[in-house]
Amino acid sequence: MQLLEEILEKTDGKICPHCLGRMLSKSVEGKDNVSRAESLDVELKGECIICGNIFDKIDDELFDKIYDKLDFLKVEFDSFVVGSRIDKDLQKRDEEFIKSLDLDVEPIKKEINRIIGKRLEEELEKEVNFEKQDIIVNVNLIKEPKVRVQINPIFIEGKYNKLIRGIPQTKWPCRKCRGRGCEECNFTGKQYPCSVEELISEHILKATDGYEAKFHGAGREDIDVLMLGSGRPFVLEIKEPKIRKIDLESLEKEINEINQGKTQYHNLKFTHRNRKAEIKVSSPDAYKIYKALVECEETYDKDKLNSLSELGEIHQQTPIRVSHRRADKVRIKHVLDLSCEVIDDTHFEMKIKTEGGLYIKELISGDEGRSQPNVADTLGVKAFCKQLDVIEVSDK
Repeated sequence: MQLLEEILEKTDGKICPHCLGRMLSKSVEGKDNVSRAESLDVELKGECIICGNIFDKIDDELFDKIYDKLDFLKVEFDSFVVGSRIDKDLQKRDEEFIKSLDLDVEPIKKEINRIIGKRLEEELEKEVNFEKQDIIVNVNLIKEPKVRVQINPIFIEGKYNKLIRGIPQTKWPCRKCRGRGCEECNFTGKQYPCSVEELISEHILKATDGYEAKFHGAGREDIDVLMLGSGRPFVLEIKEPKIRKIDLESLEKEINEINQGKTQYHNLKFTHRNRKAEIKVSSPDAYKIYKALVECEETYDKDKLNSLSELGEIHQQTPIRVSHRRADKVRIKHVLDLSCEVIDDTHFEMKIKTEGGLYIKELISGDEGRSQPNVADTLGVKAFCKQLDVIEVSDK
């Protein structure tokens, strides 16, 4: 076979069965690369000039290190993949050798990962899954073999209600110490005692023995705004969970009992990584419904309330109150439906359905002309939002 002769000539026979079988993987039949090489009955000598006999490092001692690491972490998993690090010069030699013979064969790291993965599958009775895995076993073979286990996060989807004012959606670091802890924040490092995020995450972290939680909401309401109705969608990301199998139904019940009167969480279920991005992207059909208590500086003309239903396309420059953290630009949003109920000469209640991203407080006040058209200008009196509730966030 001409290719075999070329390989032996280029290496002077200094090539290991793994590398020889790999180079001939498209030409010679065999259950694996070693069996292909052995079927050729050729004499191989010395240290492999391609890999430096790196496959000798994949021995019982290496697997003992892997098992010791898994035992130490006490990590629960059903699926995994193997990743490896090898010397850059070795990798380059392998690539150049393959290229010199114009071969279409797998690189050396792929075989290393497969050999380790196959044995772990058999001995641990776990599954290699390239699409979705619970852990990644990383093996560093550059010098003395080292093992690191990466625990992939879990994602829990649900909806929340916020039943009292004064609770932010996520943890706010103290403005003065930026989370380090000072007298101003009573050494908590927090601007507010609790948040929607913390009131669920502390319990999920305990159940999963996780390292950290990150809250991803489908938008957010201001700290002084209630979140009512069916709730706002969210995804809770738990990083490095050592326990993955938890009873979300009973945990949901327990969390809601503890937080009764403050926050409630519904329909908790496991979801996928992409879901945290999906809930943040509004589709053209997405909407939100609010209930606002409007207070006017002086008596308003009740007959003009009907004209508020004509508010349609709204041009909103970034509100003054959030300009420090959001890009200053004009956003075009639409009012989809609006109705009013008179309370007295200076107050009325407004129920409004809008596209997501429309600032309701500024729609009412006008925000010094940055929101056009607006409720205050339409009524001809200064007006502001005294109280706001979110009563529906669409699932779309």
